[in-house]
Amino acid sequence: MDAVVLTGGEPTIHRELPRFLKKLKGRGFAVKLDTNGFNPDMLEECLPYVDYVALDVKTSLEKYERLGARSTTELLRTIEILKTGKVGYEFRTTVVPSFVDGEDVIKIGELAKGVQTFAFQQFIPDDVMDKSFSVKPYSPENIAGFAEAMKKFVENTILRV
Repeated sequence: MDAVVLTGGEPTIHRELPRFLKKLKGRGFAVKLDTNGFNPDMLEECLPYVDYVALDVKTSLEKYERLGARSTTELLRTIEILKTGKVGYEFRTTVVPSFVDGEDVIKIGELAKGVQTFAFQQFIPDDVMDKSFSVKPYSPENIAGFAEAMKKFVENTILRV
């Protein structure tokens, strides 16, 4: 094993995360951090020990309230940190029907304009904790259409469907 990915829940809620990442780097591991972007201070502490960050952009800013966010200020700060930093990163959206539609893709694209890589991921409704997410996922063709729209903002747009 030569690489470690820290993923969710949300890894940045753990106070000891920077110390743990430093130990991993000290042992020679490549390190990737997956985050929702709502703890930019912790992200900044972690960046010296991370090789790559994947930022989950769940939906357009207007719909984050439906996901329980009171504010998107922290997310916007994280976006700026990644865009202006030196660590490799990608933004990604798991396309959940009712949370991401064509209009949201354009709004997300405006946020993501100029990022290194943007990935659309297929939503898989198996074993969801909240039954309201037991919805039929978008077709791969529909997600490919979202990717075409995103390419106006991010040249390197990829699909994981």
